[in-house]
Amino acid sequence: MRTPIIGITLDSEEPGGYSKLPWYALRKNYAQSVADAGGIPMLLPHHADLAQAYLDTIDGLVLTGGAFDVDPALFWAADRHPTVILKAERTRFELAIVQGAVARKMPILGICGGQQLLNVALGGSLIQHIPDEIEQPLAHEQPNPRTEPGHDVAVTADTVLAKIVGAAKVPVNSAHHQAVKDVAPGCVVNAVAEDGVIEGIELTGHPFCIGVQWHPEYHISPADTALFNAFIAQCRLNECRHE
Repeated sequence: MRTPIIGITLDSEEPGGYSKLPWYALRKNYAQSVADAGGIPMLLPHHADLAQAYLDTIDGLVLTGGAFDVDPALFWAADRHPTVILKAERTRFELAIVQGAVARKMPILGICGGQQLLNVALGGSLIQHIPDEIEQPLAHEQPNPRTEPGHDVAVTADTVLAKIVGAAKVPVNSAHHQAVKDVAPGCVVNAVAEDGVIEGIELTGHPFCIGVQWHPEYHISPADTALFNAFIAQCRLNECRHE
């Protein structure tokens, strides 16, 4: 049995900073978390026309966070909040590869903005700016370092996530101004913050399709490590089907 290959989506930036030309970006801890859990990280540039070819190669998909928001037009919003930052090419690619992965029942782990993209790809909607829609919200863009917890989340009993983490409450970091609003058809909520913000979803009837609003690649708690381990374990089973 070969080691499962895990596709990891990239963020993209315009010229400036690292390069005078457009460039891709990814924090090392995404790839390190995949490798530490037993997978081979493969970074996926934004080519929607290659989505099926990527899916023929990989055994699992990680949808990363980043400095971007999903276009509100994709979930039928009447307007766009002024804080929204669009990256159309990234979103077009991620929609294509998510929909292909779901159709193949390939394991998917959506992280932060990746969870939001997953919810929209499956037919759900988003809160465009938490402070404008949630009364007395927590600091979801936490002021302390991302390597530390920002708040706790309550894990929903009898969900796949609950079975993985083995706890009713886990500490998480928090770096987002948007969140799931209407949960996509076929999905259930698997984690919620104290202020009511949805912190996790999963697609029922799928071997492993989980989105979390926090960043488990920082390994704030044992629950984060357990999540990556469970994801890679399911990817090994998916890899067997490729042979």
